[in-house]
Amino acid sequence: MTALTASVVVVSRGRPALLLRCLRSLSQMYYDAFEIVVVADAAGIDAVQGSDLSDRLKLVRFDDANISAARNLGLAQVSGDIVAFIDDDAVSEPTWLSYLMPAFEDPQVDAATGFVRGRNGISFQSRASTIDETMGVAPLELADASMVVFTGGPGRAIKTEGTNCAFRMSVLKQIGGFDPAFEYYLDESDLNIRLAHAGKRTAVVPNAQVHHATATSERRAFSRMPETLFQVGASVAVFLRKHAGSADHKPHVENAVATQRQQLLRHLVAGNCEPRDVARLLGTFVAGIASNYGRRVIDPPAIVSAKSAFKNFKAAPALAVQQTISGRYFQAKRLRAQAKAAAEAGAVISLYLFSRTALRHRVSYHPDGYWEQIGGMYGRSNRNERPPIRTTIAKRVGQEENRIAPFRHPD
Repeated sequence: MTALTASVVVVSRGRPALLLRCLRSLSQMYYDAFEIVVVADAAGIDAVQGSDLSDRLKLVRFDDANISAARNLGLAQVSGDIVAFIDDDAVSEPTWLSYLMPAFEDPQVDAATGFVRGRNGISFQSRASTIDETMGVAPLELADASMVVFTGGPGRAIKTEGTNCAFRMSVLKQIGGFDPAFEYYLDESDLNIRLAHAGKRTAVVPNAQVHHATATSERRAFSRMPETLFQVGASVAVFLRKHAGSADHKPHVENAVATQRQQLLRHLVAGNCEPRDVARLLGTFVAGIASNYGRRVIDPPAIVSAKSAFKNFKAAPALAVQQTISGRYFQAKRLRAQAKAAAEAGAVISLYLFSRTALRHRVSYHPDGYWEQIGGMYGRSNRNERPPIRTTIAKRVGQEENRIAPFRHPD
C-alpha cells in the first residue's frame, strides 16, 4: 500500500442529513491513511458535532454560497500529500481512495479522477472526458477499467469530476487553488485548464467510484430543474474571459445558451416546468453572463500550508469485514435491521432485496451505513444488458456480487 497520506475535503451547505450520510460512507473506506476536512454552514457543523464522528474530523464553519471559496478554506486545513474532493450529496465506495491514491505513486501524476454513478446507483453519470478552453467537452474512450494517465496541453485538459477528484498538494501550491470568481459551476474545469497549461498529467481511474444523487438545493429541485441559472452564466463568462483568448466569444456564448435551452426543453417535456419558465431561466443565464464581463480577472489564490497536524480518521488500520445479506422484498424490515446492526459493528454490508418481478434495479447507500440494492429477480441492473430469464435469488445475488466486486468487496 502507498505511504502517501490523503485529505478528503467535503463542502456542504443546507444539507446536514446528506452530509452525515456522505461522512458515514467515508468512514467505511478501506484506505488507512486519510483525514477528513468538512467545510459547512452552521446546520452542517451542528449535525456533525452531534454525531459520533465529530472528534475524528477537521471542521471549518463557512456560510457563504461559494464552493470555490469553501474549497480553499478546506485546502488551508489539509495536511495530507494528496487532497481529494467529494460532494455532500455523494457517497464513496469503500475502495475509492484505495484506487485513487496509487495513481500518485507515479511522481509525474498530479491529478486523478474516477467514475461517477448516478441516481439509480448503477448507470454512470460521468466517466472519462476532456474539456477545452471554450467549454467543449468530449469523451475519452478507455479500453477497460484499468487506470490510464493522460497529459493535457494548451487547448484541451483532462476533465476531473468535482465530486470525484484528487490533486497533489504540492502542485496546487504551485498553480494556486480554486478561483472564487467561480461561485458555482466550472470551478474544477478552470483548475483543469491551468493544470493542462502547466503540462501536468492526470490519471483516469475507472474503479475509483462514487455515487452522486444530485440532491435538491437552493439552486435546483429534485428533478434537477434549476431555480436560477445566474451563477452558471456568471461562471461561463469568467471561464471564457480567462481561457478563450481575446477572440470574439459570441459563438461560444451562443453555444452555451443553446445548451441551456436544450436542457430546459427536456425539463419542459418531462413536465418539470412551464413554457414561461424556459424564457425566464434563460434570462437569468444571460444576465449572469453579462454581469461578469466587466469583472476583473485575477490570479487564483495562493494555497498556504496547514497549521494543524495530519488527523488520521482511522486510529489504527483495521481489517475490512465484508458481508452480504439477501432475501425477498417482503422481508425488508427484518433484513434492514440486520444490515444496520452489522454496519454498526463495523462491517461493509451489501443488502439485496428482490421481488419476483422484472423491475429494474436501484442501488443506494442507506443513512444507517449499508448498501441496498432492490429490484426484481428478472429485472435489469446494468441497463444495457439483457435481464436474466430464469434464475434464483442465490444465482442473482451471485451475479450482482460479481458486478460490484471490483469496487465493493475486493479480494
